[in-house]
Amino acid sequence: MRYVKWTLYTLIALTVFAFLHYVLPQHDIVRITDTETRRIDFGENSIFWAAPDAGSGTPQATRDVKFIETIRPDGRPMVYRNEDTGWGWPPYFKFDSYNLQTEASDLRSTSAHPQWVVITHYGWRNEFLTIFPNAVSVRPAEGPDERIIPWVNIVILTLLAVAALLLRRMWLQFRERTLDPVFGEVGEAWDDAGDRASEARRRARTRWGRFKAWLRSLGA
Repeated sequence: MRYVKWTLYTLIALTVFAFLHYVLPQHDIVRITDTETRRIDFGENSIFWAAPDAGSGTPQATRDVKFIETIRPDGRPMVYRNEDTGWGWPPYFKFDSYNLQTEASDLRSTSAHPQWVVITHYGWRNEFLTIFPNAVSVRPAEGPDERIIPWVNIVILTLLAVAALLLRRMWLQFRERTLDPVFGEVGEAWDDAGDRASEARRRARTRWGRFKAWLRSLGA
């Protein structure tokens, strides 16, 4: 039972970590090489794409999606999608994907004269599932080695940790004041019932023994 409990705890912890890693903002220092719009046919990976641009209509199985193509300082490529989140999830309330596409186009550069930028995004890049992180904002960087402190993530994770501690404390108090007394009474009642059953069996055996002794006396 102990292994089952810790396996369940591990699965819950991994699920929470993956959820937070996907939705919390991340920062990449990259060089923008190009921006473009592609026609995308959505399939099994549609949950990893945002809704259509705000005010553009209802979701469809195929639509145009804006992309920002970049190169990291180590030379590896990285591609971001640029979609509005609107009032949906995650709550970035992003309505300016067209403005962001224009800013990204203005910051394009070549390897000979690189212009490093900081792209804030959420989500994952997975070639196998063909999913892309969604760019939220872009700004010029001081250089490829600029140090970025994720203050938003620090604040959110701190608040979540405080909330988790408060909920745990509330649960322990609730269990101590409400559940433990009830379970204690149930346990005592169960023990009393067991004691009464044992006493009844003992008396039954005693009476049966006396009855058999009486029968033997009659035979004598």
